Amino acid sequence: MKRFWVQWGERYFYHPSLIQKILSYLLLPLSWLYCFIAYVRYRRSRPKAMGIPVVSVGNLTVGGSGKTPVVSELAKQYEKPAIVLRGYGRKSRGMVVVKDKSTILCDVIKSGDEAMLYAKNLPNATVIVSEIRERGIAEAKAMGCEVVFLDDGYGKHSIEKLDLVIDVVTPNRFCLPSGAYRERLWGDKCVVMLYEGKSFTRSVSVTHPTDKMVLVTAIARPERLDNYLPEVSEKIYFEDHHMFTQGELEAIIERTGATSLLVTQKDFVKMSSFNLALSCLELSIELDETLINTVKEYTDAKKD
Repeated sequence: MKRFWVQWGERYFYHPSLIQKILSYLLLPLSWLYCFIAYVRYRRSRPKAMGIPVVSVGNLTVGGSGKTPVVSELAKQYEKPAIVLRGYGRKSRGMVVVKDKSTILCDVIKSGDEAMLYAKNLPNATVIVSEIRERGIAEAKAMGCEVVFLDDGYGKHSIEKLDLVIDVVTPNRFCLPSGAYRERLWGDKCVVMLYEGKSFTRSVSVTHPTDKMVLVTAIARPERLDNYLPEVSEKIYFEDHHMFTQGELEAIIERTGATSLLVTQKDFVKMSSFNLALSCLELSIELDETLINTVKEYTDAKKD
């Protein structure tokens, strides 16, 4: 039932039916109120320098946009980067250092899937999860990091930072609850807009493919994968950040007769200990040199 409402919400925000469009218009008074409150919150904020360069990669809408691979590629440009994120889906609270420069310090249950993916893919990075981003940034600075990348930090207006915002196409341009927008692109806020195909390009390969693969994934807006999928016999979607159990995955294999489960890298970090046949969608990102230079110029200036 929970997954049904998640799928309904994804359709409502990104592929609305006629009924959903009508509902969206009916909810406009609430959206105007929500957007006004978000604007007041923004105007009352006073960006504070954190003593370390901070770069945010975010988007204005709910759901996935490809922030994780962009953050990863930007972090690879530095010797001592830190990634700070909230850690959605984790079974812990407060600030947790997931990885110092060389060692992973907790498991995926405590870190959340996205943080663990950063920890495994970025050998030089420090990874910290914290609901209060300022606390995570301060810890990264104390640990000797040279730059902090915020995953999903556009709305953290009290932090002085370079805002990179990934454009997400949606026919529903209203704020919540009428539309997908958590915030507007406020007119006096300086941001760098990122566009797939211009600011970055992505490519996908499959490791360990088999004859009969079943797609199993727990990411937001999983239909984003359709352009990159090989032939699969079935697609099974779970709620974003769902923590899989070995039993439920074994049941899928038994029911479908799959020779392997096709999963994303974010899913893989939660399944790798189960000793199951897994095929993985390996996503690689190539960043535009202009974007890389823009970020380096900002971080260099903030170090001076």
